[in-house]
Amino acid sequence: MDDTIILVVSFGTSYNNNRSLTIGAIEDDIRDSFSDYDVRRAYTSQMVINILKKRDDLAIDNVKEALERALDDGIKNVIIQPTHVMDGTEYHFKILDVVEGFKDRFENISIADPLLITDEDFEDLIASITGKEDYSDDTAVVYMGHGSPAESNMVYTKLQSMLKEKGFENYYIGTVEAKPDYDDVLAMVKEGDYKKIVLKPLMVVAGDHAQNDMAGDEEDSWKSMFAAEGYEVECVVEGLAQSKEIRDVYIKHIQKVIDGLN
Repeated sequence: MDDTIILVVSFGTSYNNNRSLTIGAIEDDIRDSFSDYDVRRAYTSQMVINILKKRDDLAIDNVKEALERALDDGIKNVIIQPTHVMDGTEYHFKILDVVEGFKDRFENISIADPLLITDEDFEDLIASITGKEDYSDDTAVVYMGHGSPAESNMVYTKLQSMLKEKGFENYYIGTVEAKPDYDDVLAMVKEGDYKKIVLKPLMVVAGDHAQNDMAGDEEDSWKSMFAAEGYEVECVVEGLAQSKEIRDVYIKHIQKVIDGLN
């Protein structure tokens, strides 16, 4: 479809290796699933965009630039797929607000859901994060999310509740920049008889927060703080999008938009 594009919008990351394993993998899967469409990339983090341009001479559009480029190319229809975990501040200010200024300039511009919106999305995520390994009773699996001041931050408490309801009593959800925070997670973990903590990022990309705030050697990283409490700590530094099941959620979201347009 020469007049339609799928614009994959991510926060972005300056970690080149993990970018190809996560954002790049999402984009590749979308190209494979929707081969009739031109698939393009944009980031919402101008800081990441600037770092990549200066350090690697890698030019990546922000959302406004990508939409301007689409207009210049004669594109009439845009399907935007955010790879963000939820509809938080980045989603609202860097995608929705920007798109509002372009709605009258395209024949149609549609925004698919980020990762976690519907109950089915949560079910898919839980199946992905709990289905790979069988941990012993003395091991707590702790997922670190980013967190947001937006109302959508409730996704973390909802996810925690659904995990408990499904019997995953040793899975815990926290955030690095909101609630529940490290202290909240520690209090929950201490209620159990655990000897080991497995730390994983609840983030699409295992970027700076995963590498440093979660798995870093500094004394205020989650790894160091759990170790200081006497736990054996293992860090699994993998972004959610390294899972095919997670990437398939985005495919379903795009297909839903396409079905609606048709």
